[in-house]
Amino acid sequence: MDGGSQTTARQTFDQNGRAVGRRGLQTRQRLLEATAELLREQGMRDLRVVDVARAVGTSPATFYQYFKDVREAILRLSEQAAEEMPDIVNLIDGPWRGQSGLKTARAVVDAVIRHWDTHEAVLRVRNLSADEGDPRFRRVVRDALSPLVDRLSAEIRRAQGAGRVSPDVSAAAAAASLVAMLERMASYHAQLENRGVTHSKLVETCARILFQTVTGRSAP
Repeated sequence: MDGGSQTTARQTFDQNGRAVGRRGLQTRQRLLEATAELLREQGMRDLRVVDVARAVGTSPATFYQYFKDVREAILRLSEQAAEEMPDIVNLIDGPWRGQSGLKTARAVVDAVIRHWDTHEAVLRVRNLSADEGDPRFRRVVRDALSPLVDRLSAEIRRAQGAGRVSPDVSAAAAAASLVAMLERMASYHAQLENRGVTHSKLVETCARILFQTVTGRSAP
């Protein structure tokens, strides 16, 4: 455990190590949802425990029953967001040949963008905290993105085995580069669209880069 309110496959515990019941879980989730909403509105720098508690209609003491501080609440939100990643990873199991393969690539790109649109404020704090060296957030980033990197690596190695991708290419490095591109474009797509890049063009461009890197084939 890394301290604070913890969740296992069977039980959630509060700051004092006590099991949280059904009503407590509801309160805890309302505090998380309020944290996420306020984070979207005002950012991490100005977010205070008292603001979160007020938004839920409870006291700061109740917040501290479940979370050490605001950053820990954001950590839990990051973990919840990561629970959606298997759905994105499973898209990679789709076909990777011809128009069907390009459709698979588009689905992956679109899913990453939608994931970021849903959790943007939380994911920005997650990534910044990981970049600053917080081991808790580094773990969440690793757990969220490593399966995506691993599955793409496997597809690239398959293309290497068929002679379509150079053996000089590191499948792991190529997959990590693709995931970094997808995350960055997903976090930045609104700014690009404001500069005249349509959403459909952005998705298509990223999908073709993804398709060509994974398969070693030119996009149809």
